[in-house]
Amino acid sequence: MTRFLLRRLATAAISILGVSIVIFTVLALAPGDVFNEMASNAAIPPEVIESLREQYGLNDPVLQRYFSWLIAMLRGDWGFSFISRVDVSTLVLQRLPATLLVVGLAQILALAIALPAGTYSAMRPYTLFDQVVSTLTFVGFSLPTFFSGMLFILLFSVTLGWLPFIYRSDLEATGLAWVWAQFRQSIMPITVLALFQAASWTRYVRSAVLDVIQLDYVTTARSKGLPDRVIVVKHVLRNALIPVVTMVALEIPIVFGGAIVTEQIFRIPGIGSLLISSIMANDTPVIMAIAFVLSVLVILFNLVADLLYRLLDPRIATR
Repeated sequence: MTRFLLRRLATAAISILGVSIVIFTVLALAPGDVFNEMASNAAIPPEVIESLREQYGLNDPVLQRYFSWLIAMLRGDWGFSFISRVDVSTLVLQRLPATLLVVGLAQILALAIALPAGTYSAMRPYTLFDQVVSTLTFVGFSLPTFFSGMLFILLFSVTLGWLPFIYRSDLEATGLAWVWAQFRQSIMPITVLALFQAASWTRYVRSAVLDVIQLDYVTTARSKGLPDRVIVVKHVLRNALIPVVTMVALEIPIVFGGAIVTEQIFRIPGIGSLLISSIMANDTPVIMAIAFVLSVLVILFNLVADLLYRLLDPRIATR
């Protein structure tokens, strides 16, 4: 297990290094930066702009700038936001919890829907329940998050008035009142993101379970008179979850992409809305830091998936 973990950690470290090279090179060679916006201001002399470029090393060769940026990132110095006038690390860490909360709870809700629905559909194929679930999954997968988000706002906020459609980070309530207000304003963004993922994952779970229940060892377990619940939980799901874990890990970038759109719809002060505003303002240090953080999160989620493979199938460590 230790050797398996060390190999996966080494692969993750190499992946993070490669991603950092791509991110920095693309953004460093992209035309324009925040100082170009200053150049259009007649009140700022060109000498001041050139001095700032020298101060922040923007006139250095790209390779030298990359190593300086990477060493600073590893030390926790992520740069300075010229638009927000604060350190990038402070800005990102302020926004990151909201995004992780929405994404994390949406993932849990999606799995809570996909696993039982997909498994039961596979155990009862071509029944009315299976047909209803298949139809709903195709509809849910076809609707983008921005469209379903607007439908939720029109129905539950505008028409019924049950839920707030703007996410507020400055809630004045305290105690249980704050928990209830936070819960109410989180329901729609989490549900929108979860339903989109659940629609896709339900199809994969159903397909994986259908493949496993046709294997000989499942037939043998049934011939021994074991209850369906024991067969599904102990024999079917353990093997059916391996391709599902692969699919969930591969779709993590899609999840974060959907979270960025969802944050824009519900005005969630997360890392996605910060990324959009930074791109509009050409705030390169913030864009680099967010892209790097999201890439690291994706790689870490894939590392977790590798460890889950090992738990689901111990033979993977010896392959």
